[in-house]
Amino acid sequence: MTTSPSLPGGAWTMGDLTVTRFGYGAMQLAGPGVMGPPADHDGALAVLREAVELGITHIDTSDAYGPHVTNRLIREALHPYPESLHIVTKVGAVRDAQGGWPPARTPEDVRRAVRDNLEALGVDALDLVNLRLGDATGPLPGPLAEPFEALADLQRQGLIRHLGVSNATVEQVAEAQAIAPIVCVQNLYNLAYRQDDELIDRLAAERIAYVPFFPLGGFSPLQSAALSAVAARLDASPMSVALAWLMQRSPNILLIPGTSKVAHLRENVAGAGLVLSGDDLAELDRIGR
Repeated sequence: MTTSPSLPGGAWTMGDLTVTRFGYGAMQLAGPGVMGPPADHDGALAVLREAVELGITHIDTSDAYGPHVTNRLIREALHPYPESLHIVTKVGAVRDAQGGWPPARTPEDVRRAVRDNLEALGVDALDLVNLRLGDATGPLPGPLAEPFEALADLQRQGLIRHLGVSNATVEQVAEAQAIAPIVCVQNLYNLAYRQDDELIDRLAAERIAYVPFFPLGGFSPLQSAALSAVAARLDASPMSVALAWLMQRSPNILLIPGTSKVAHLRENVAGAGLVLSGDDLAELDRIGR
């Protein structure tokens, strides 16, 4: 298997934030069900520090993770932050006692969430805030003007540098763009779930990042005979092939796979650098079509 000598995919610029296309998602650092503290506190700090040591400059988080757990871990592990490191967070949902993700998208909800993220991360301004829409089942149609205008107002106040949307429909992406510039869209997308193919291509033409969450299938890991066959042929793991496919799918795709283990983080980085041939890509492309 052939891997690139550094982080795969090079860099991408979101507004004035230049980040590595291979990033890290902090959600898995919280406890089971993304609730409570990690079982291995020191191990969680080690993963974050290793990500920066590897050269990763894009960390994705949310104050809803835990809640309040991953942001505090990031601050403990990495503050004061390297100038090159950019932390992306999201607002629009909170956690309830049952571990659910009820929406919290009134203007006051949004303002409170931004304040919470600023305090927990220990910064004066957030690099990028995504407005999370829909629910756990996926995007849902409906207007986003009220919460997104609240975010745009906080941006004008200097508390946020850049804006994005998450779990959004195509229509909601367009509505957000009519209110304020966005630099990224964060939606469910992977080798087997490809509803956003046209959106990715449009955003690439507009130089807007697309950040797939659950790039490896999330709570139900990707399974496919074609994926396994390509992986066996390349002497690689199926998950490595799935990450590499995303890196080669479009230059505006930024990856944020999560893990709570240093060894797994290193495996993800190496796997995403796998170079797939035209035949490999054609075989894999058939999975989600």
